[in-house]
Amino acid sequence: MAKENRMGTQPVKQLIISMSLPMMISMLVQALYNVVDSIFVARVGEGALTAVTLAFPMQNLMIAVGSGTGVGINALLSRSLGEKRFDRSDSAANNGIFLTFLSFILFLIIGLFFSEPFIRSQISDPQIIAYGATYLRIVSCLSFGIFFQMTFERLLQSTGKTIYSMISQGTGAIINIIFDPLLIFGIGPFPELGVAGAAYATVLGQLVGSSIGLFCNLKFNNEINISIKKILKPEASTIGEIYFVGVPSMLMMSIGSAMTYLMNLILGTFSATATAVFGVYFKLQSFFFMPVFGLNNGLIPVLAYNYGAKRKDRIKEALKFAIVLAVSIMVIGCVTFLAIPELLLSFFKASDDMLAIGVPALRTICLSFPLAGVCIAMGSIFQAFSKSFYSLIVSIGRQLVVLIPVAWLFSKTGNVNMVWWAFPIAELMSLALSSYFFRKLYREKVATM
Repeated sequence: MAKENRMGTQPVKQLIISMSLPMMISMLVQALYNVVDSIFVARVGEGALTAVTLAFPMQNLMIAVGSGTGVGINALLSRSLGEKRFDRSDSAANNGIFLTFLSFILFLIIGLFFSEPFIRSQISDPQIIAYGATYLRIVSCLSFGIFFQMTFERLLQSTGKTIYSMISQGTGAIINIIFDPLLIFGIGPFPELGVAGAAYATVLGQLVGSSIGLFCNLKFNNEINISIKKILKPEASTIGEIYFVGVPSMLMMSIGSAMTYLMNLILGTFSATATAVFGVYFKLQSFFFMPVFGLNNGLIPVLAYNYGAKRKDRIKEALKFAIVLAVSIMVIGCVTFLAIPELLLSFFKASDDMLAIGVPALRTICLSFPLAGVCIAMGSIFQAFSKSFYSLIVSIGRQLVVLIPVAWLFSKTGNVNMVWWAFPIAELMSLALSSYFFRKLYREKVATM
């Protein structure tokens, strides 16, 4: 009960920091291994870097399915604990694990039959197709690690045990970083596997992370009871509640996959190097977006718990603090991209062509960072209060209604540097929509408490 009451009694700023900091650190490590992964792949060749970029939309779709399910589990479990309905929180945990296994089966099938067609649909270069199909097949067919890692971490986050979530994710990322050069370049007793080595290092880290997450839940997470018997007897009502919150979040993140896929097609009309720059940007921006998402993940159970407990004052204080913190992180990211883009790109063995495209790209896109910080922090209330549909509308508006059409129109100028301006323009629209839904939900749910 002490841990369960923590989210309703601990000072709000201290609570958010203690809940979010472990996840922010672990997601920073996650960002580091994503960047290191691409740095090593770039040593294989720019074609290999482009191939990994082309595989990214499908990888992002995996994350969308796993994370969206986790959001549903998190919201239902934390709210049930706040309402002291412990049978319901146990049901959320066990049904969530069942859904995680189904997610793995889906991407096993995708990996086996659709890896090469997916890469081929974006580029015609046979070497890049071979690299991309190999990488995507491995990370999809062995995706059980990433799905179970995300679910077990969400269970720990939902009950306030974020330190164990940090250990799980951080250890998996470190394993990936260690094995990347060993398997890519064949160091010591390990075979030289090239791009395939990067994929195997990734899934190995995910497998280790999921194993640690399972151990921590069984050993330390006393607020929930994981049972094989309950996992094998799914409850339709609980699954419906999880997906009611989770599917909009899943679709919202899946839109990101569609956006990156379409951006790859638009940039491919210029050159494979332009596509590679887009991939490098996504890796680099994760150093700033990942901590904000970690803050968001720590904020959601705090808001959900205090919503269940009807604590208006704590909800207000949590939101104000989180918005200020998120914007501060993003301003640091913006300044970094503006000040040292050449240095950032040099880590990826950037050619003169990549520098010519990449420097303006980083300096332009980063202008959207502070706006994104506000939107992410405000969006946490949508998920915590089971209104993820608002997040979905914002995401569709930003990425499909504005970003892709504007990028396509700007590409018609024949100047690739114009394409990057689609990002700040889309973020302005996102801020307008997010602010509208935030004020609406706040008036309906919080102001009336």
